[in-house]
Amino acid sequence: MTDTVHGAAAPVAARVSDTYRWTQLAIGVLAMVMIANYQYGWTFFVPDIQKKFGWDRASIQWAFTLFVLFETWLVPVEGWFVDKYGPRIVVFVGGLLCAIGWAINAQATSLNGYYLGMIIAGIGAGGVYGTCVGNALKWFPDKRGLAAGITAAGFGAGSALTVAPIQAMIKDSGFQTTFLYFGLGQGIIIVILAFLMFAPKTGQVPAVTQNANIIQSRRNYQPTEVIRQPIFWLMYFMFVIVGAGGLMVTANLKPIAVDWKVDSVPVTLMAVTMTAVTFAATIDRVLNGLTRPFFGWISDMIGRENTMFIAFGMEGIGIWGLYMLGHDPVWFVLLSGFVFFAWGEIYSLFPSTCTDTFGAKFATTNAGLLYTAKGTAALLVPVANYMQQSSGTWDTVFIVAAGANILASLLAIAVLKPWRKVVVAKSQMAA
Repeated sequence: MTDTVHGAAAPVAARVSDTYRWTQLAIGVLAMVMIANYQYGWTFFVPDIQKKFGWDRASIQWAFTLFVLFETWLVPVEGWFVDKYGPRIVVFVGGLLCAIGWAINAQATSLNGYYLGMIIAGIGAGGVYGTCVGNALKWFPDKRGLAAGITAAGFGAGSALTVAPIQAMIKDSGFQTTFLYFGLGQGIIIVILAFLMFAPKTGQVPAVTQNANIIQSRRNYQPTEVIRQPIFWLMYFMFVIVGAGGLMVTANLKPIAVDWKVDSVPVTLMAVTMTAVTFAATIDRVLNGLTRPFFGWISDMIGRENTMFIAFGMEGIGIWGLYMLGHDPVWFVLLSGFVFFAWGEIYSLFPSTCTDTFGAKFATTNAGLLYTAKGTAALLVPVANYMQQSSGTWDTVFIVAAGANILASLLAIAVLKPWRKVVVAKSQMAA
């Protein structure tokens, strides 16, 4: 995409106004808000599904894992469609699948029914997610961390507004009606937004940013080349170990609160009173959203790996703190918020690092390949449930998650940073 800017060829299309770029970003953010509940709302349905059908928690949580797997592992395929045919068709189909998935959940009477519903919703949500992040990376080569962060924030914070309505509707109308209404409503809005999305043409966006802290490649790697780069697999491993800790807390926030007997304790902070689990869930969504543009913006200034070192270190400390102090309802709310604040930025830092390293032309597909690490991480969520079921406590789960984050923090600064300098320098020489 930036080839013509650096080469001899003249730009094909005129530069667009910043207003136009930000409008495209806003449409992407709105679509992300609409898919957020498919992941973040799930935890509120689990206790009611368990109560109605009597299945054990680990079996029900496989639906969440399948959702994340299909949401992430197909993103490179969807990304290929986007890079080839543009964003509209993929988001349109994604919206339809999201609606169908939760409509199936509304009717399901077996575990396989929920697995099917969440798989279909996952394919839809992944199509929307991958397209919106890829589009942001392409529209903003000059503010890549911030743009990816704002877009990913829609997914993190998007569900904050609906935490209370979803819980209220489950209570008043039952979880099946809630699945149906929220599923259809969110799906329809995504379908409408699809018609407003465009990918940038050559020449419509500014050149790649120049900043001593940001190492950006001038070469556009094909997806088939990317997966042969060992540095890609280092990023992948880091994404998996950081991702797993956050997903474990996301899927089990309510069950952990129930086990620690803090779920229905009223907590008052800044003159607002809610039960600990509702308060935690609401704050978590907001902070999980804010962290994405915040750390993305920081990384545009001080560099991606330096930012990873700080954020992953905070996450390790936060998980350890939640394990030590979380039996107190106030600490449960505050520390789970801190954990999500230190976790959510992986969704802005990894895609922008990937595009910086491998170029913007195939950004949707390449960032999609890296995003499959979230699916791999989701496989560890049921493992956490089995660890908890066999020992009767969450101790091991928390200790392993905290350690994994500290490891990723050290890898970012000691291994990824110097290695990426070498890789990008080589690609500049080749170019």
